[in-house]
Amino acid sequence: MNSEIPRRPLGSTGEMVSIVGLGGYHIGIQADEKESIAIVRTAIDNGMTFMDNCWDYNDGVSEIRMGKALRDGYRQRAFLMTKVDGRDRKTALNQIDESLSRLQTDVIDLMQFHEVIRESDPDRIFAPGGAIEAFSEAQKAGKIRYIGFTGHKSPHLILKMLRVASDNGFKFDAVQMPLNIMDAQYDSFEMGVLPALLEQNVAVLAMKPIGHAVFLKSHTVTALECLRYSLSLPVSVVFTGCDSMEILQQAMDAGKNFLPLSESERTDMLARTVDAASKGEFELYKTDVIYDATDRNPQWLDESLKG
Repeated sequence: MNSEIPRRPLGSTGEMVSIVGLGGYHIGIQADEKESIAIVRTAIDNGMTFMDNCWDYNDGVSEIRMGKALRDGYRQRAFLMTKVDGRDRKTALNQIDESLSRLQTDVIDLMQFHEVIRESDPDRIFAPGGAIEAFSEAQKAGKIRYIGFTGHKSPHLILKMLRVASDNGFKFDAVQMPLNIMDAQYDSFEMGVLPALLEQNVAVLAMKPIGHAVFLKSHTVTALECLRYSLSLPVSVVFTGCDSMEILQQAMDAGKNFLPLSESERTDMLARTVDAASKGEFELYKTDVIYDATDRNPQWLDESLKG
């Protein structure tokens, strides 16, 4: 057993990050703020260096709590990532500055465009006056170091974002997307996008390894099996939400004790989940709007839509 969580390269950035990262959303839903701060610090103390967050998580509570947790020297020990929703320059700039303030830091290690889930998103981001201008300005000002984006709706939207970026002479440092046992068998990011990212040496950030625990309702896999499946993919990090010390311990154990799946183990897991995964019923982030936060709040994309 390893005493610390192993690390992997973050694409072509030269950074090394823990193979398990702390999901930011759940930091804001824990009832006790002190407990959520303790979760962040315990994770870092045990070698979980990659901290996930987002401007819109729990109306900013997730970033505020993480900012408090990263005081007292913890910020220097963490690789900090957050995301913003703005699609135009002004909105994105305001959200970037708000995230910096909440997180109590002068620089975000990785800033991402959140929820590329619409056909229009890539073109809006890279249009004149689009959010890419805000990111470029913030990067030149030293507010952010690396740039990426996330998507959970469809593999073809990730590929479109990569194409539009390339057409504009831009290459992303990282892409965050669902990579898990259920995804492998339905409209798959693993099959449709992962090879392209590896070919371009873009850091691959895996999310939803257990699908907000929804996968467990299929009664086909355990949480640890789900984590191990995602960790066995050629990714830089697997983010998992931890709203209690018990769940955090599970995540840390998965990282410290990680052994890649054998081919026979992978085949067995795919066989067990093939029926459950075949229609996407356990991947609601693909088949429903329940996880599309910006669909319910279009003003986050463009401040001119407020009121």
